[in-house]
Parts: sequence; C-alpha cells; structure tokens
Amino acid sequence: MVYRIGIIGFGKIAQDQHLPAIRSNPNFELTAVASQRGLTPDEARHTFTDYRTMLREVPELDAVAICTPPQVRHVIARDALEAGKHVLLEKPPAATLSELEDLRRISGEMRKVAFTTWHAQYNRGVDVARDTLAGRRVSRLLVTWKEDVRHWHPGQQWIWQAGGFGVFDPGINALSIVTKIMPVPVFIRKADLLFPANRDAPIAADITFSTGAENADLRGVFDWRQTGPQTWDIEIDCEGGPRLKLSHGGSRLEIDGSLVVEEAPEEYPGIYRRFETLLDERRPEIDDAPLRLVADAFTIGRRVPVEPFEDEPGKAS
Repeated sequence: MVYRIGIIGFGKIAQDQHLPAIRSNPNFELTAVASQRGLTPDEARHTFTDYRTMLREVPELDAVAICTPPQVRHVIARDALEAGKHVLLEKPPAATLSELEDLRRISGEMRKVAFTTWHAQYNRGVDVARDTLAGRRVSRLLVTWKEDVRHWHPGQQWIWQAGGFGVFDPGINALSIVTKIMPVPVFIRKADLLFPANRDAPIAADITFSTGAENADLRGVFDWRQTGPQTWDIEIDCEGGPRLKLSHGGSRLEIDGSLVVEEAPEEYPGIYRRFETLLDERRPEIDDAPLRLVADAFTIGRRVPVEPFEDEPGKAS
C-alpha cells in the first residue's frame, strides 16, 4: 500500500531528513506540505501556509509528519488526529508529558497511529549495544554530547524560548539511546542546568543518573558551546566486562576496544520503514521515556546562570 503523506513545518529537519526519506520509500507519496514560510518541494501536489487548510482541503491524506517546533506540536497533532490522519511526530514529540499523554488518548479514541520518532535509536550500533548489555550490571555510564548550536540551529530563536528545550533539543537524542540500551530503568538524581543570562532555555547541563545500584558512576555532560569537531559519545562499563563505546551519535560501536559496527547513519529511512509497519498494523507507538528524563532534569535541576549567549559573537540579540 502507498500511504499519502503530508509534511507540516518545512524547515531544516524536514528538508534535510524527512523529504529524502519519503522520496526513497516507495510506500509513501508526498501529497501536501504546509509551511508558514511558503517553502515547498517540487513534487508536493498541494501546498499551503496553514496546516488547517491542508487538513480540510486534502481529505485523501492518510498521514502527516509534524516537523514544527515542539511548543506548537500538540495542537497540530491533535487537530490532525481528529481529522482522521495518522501522525508522525518529530522529536521531541511534545513540549510536555501531559501533552503527549493527551495525544496517546486521542490516538486511541480515533483509532489512528501516533508515532514518536527518536531518530538516534535507528542506528544498528544502538541495537547491538542493547543486546550486548541485556542482563548485565552497568558500573559506569558517561554521556558526552557536545555540539555547536550556531552550526546546527543558526538563527533559530524558538530553541531558546521556554519550551524549546535548549541543549536538550540535541541532548534528548542521547537520552533516547540511553533509555533503549540500558538493561534497567535510568533516573535523574541531580542536574545542573546552565542558563545564559539572556535566554530561557539551558545552553549546557551536567547530569547525574541513577539506577538504584550502589557505587555506580552514571553521568552526562551536555554542551551547546563546542566548536570544531562535535562529540556524540556514550561510554558504558559493565561489572566483569565488557566495555562499550557508542560514538558518532550511535552509528559507531566499539566493544572492548574492537570496532563492531561502523555504518553511515540511516536514521530517517529507518523511521519511515517503522512508520510503514505501524500503519500496516494500525498500531500506535508512543515512547515517552526520553521526554520524561528531560522533564525530570528540569524538575529537580539547579539553575546556574552563565554569561549571555548571542547568535553572532559580539552582537546583541
């Protein structure tokens, strides 16, 4: 079956990742795009600036991929579900856990698929790491997730607004890997959240995790101020071995120093293959574990003020 899909929000992630993934999957046909800025790909037969108009005037749509900032995602997803469309939710799937729980409820009532996409989970190295860790006791976890916000989010102000997640916009990718591969549930025990004086979202975070096990060293360091090479690493030591290192966002895996997996990331094609399966089976898939960890970090975290951040060094915002 070929599913007719629309994209709501045609920004960088939709252009760079969703569009190529849809183009490469013969079981999806891009039928419509809604973009407030009027950006559209050539193959979309219908284009709109208002997603509500799209939902009303293109009744043949089977599903929509929602690629907007998280602050507005709940309302859009709710409207799409109530219009009888299946929904694919870019990460993070909503601004709050309550919003995501509401989408779970509406999805069930409407008998439509709601799918939370944690793209970093769709690397083979992540699956191999999960299988390797199964049944083992983790003694050490170190997440190092450092990148340059000016490179990845140039001029995007929504990420600095309340509900924009700040450094957890990329950091939630690491947490989605952690929640998938760890053999037991992980909790936030302590968090220092570094807020620029002129922003409402953190630019860095130092996290202490817990699994309830004594003497385990479980930490995470997230920073949006790194220039040069970017760092997306997760290191794990188990009692009695082995030692694992996931790097390059999960596309590279070493076990005890030996390279086990190294592949080009195929995250978004994997997401759409999964969505196809869920649509075939009419089965929703809502994973809230990564979002819960972010929410917990904000709940118990200590706010640490740091110097103002400007999109262009030396210029006022």
